[in-house]
Amino acid sequence: MNFSYLVPCEGRRNRICLVRGVTTMNSKHRCVKLNDGHFMPVLGFGTYAPAEVPKSKAGEATKLAIDAGFRHIDCAYFYQNEEEVGQAIRSKIADGTVKREDIFYTSKLWSTFHQPQLVQSCLERSLKKLQLDYVDLYLIHFPVSMKPGEELIPTDEHGKLIADTVDLLATWEAMEKCKDAGLAKSIGVSNFNRRQLEMILNKPGLKYKPVCNQVECHPYLNQSKLLNFCKSEDVVLVAYSTLGSHREDKWADQSSLVLLENPVLCAMAKKYKRTPALISLRYQLQRGVVALAKSFNEKRIKENIQWCCPS
Repeated sequence: MNFSYLVPCEGRRNRICLVRGVTTMNSKHRCVKLNDGHFMPVLGFGTYAPAEVPKSKAGEATKLAIDAGFRHIDCAYFYQNEEEVGQAIRSKIADGTVKREDIFYTSKLWSTFHQPQLVQSCLERSLKKLQLDYVDLYLIHFPVSMKPGEELIPTDEHGKLIADTVDLLATWEAMEKCKDAGLAKSIGVSNFNRRQLEMILNKPGLKYKPVCNQVECHPYLNQSKLLNFCKSEDVVLVAYSTLGSHREDKWADQSSLVLLENPVLCAMAKKYKRTPALISLRYQLQRGVVALAKSFNEKRIKENIQWCCPS
């Protein structure tokens, strides 16, 4: 199938160039093989939502996503909605829509659990909330360690983050033990830069390589150098915020051009009778990136899976 895809123009902020290319997306190419032999669906459903969104919404959307055809569900301990997402998965298993082995579920180790003796306990907490026996993928959520405890974001009396000094190589060894124990089929990292990823890859006595690195990635932040490095090491790049960064006041320039309002994306969406969001997702899949699509809207959930991964 011939298709035009997008690449960010070198040296031009918030600009996109149009390139001709070829894609062969069909039902036989829905998964990517990981370096440990397992397979990951190339399009995943993201479940993160801001604190003001009711947790029940994530569960409802997960059911819709599974009904629409999503089999890759991305969540995390930090999201604090694994109980609802787990219930949704189990309900779809109970009604015969899927079997457990059909679902590829990702969870993540939160930063307050980086000390090696705490790693498995964080995963066990997630499994208890999910009421599942294992996760398909377990990631170190961030390469930043925080003070252990029940606070997700521990701060001092001045509101400053309380960090912890932990050797991430020791954290990775504990992740490997989770895999050996059968609690996680595959293990990887998230939000790691090249140097941090190389640190794990070059670890003396490394038993299991990270299967993936999940990072923010979209046409304005294409991560091309990191993607090329990951490909050279047989590490899959997984993209979140594929439709643009979260535009919260505390970290986003509100005057910057919204990705989905970019004129090139909009022109392509009009040409192919799609939405700018679908063009952005297809861009990732064509360059060999696993894309996470997040929407709690039933119509958009169906659009994302039907066009990006046609049956």
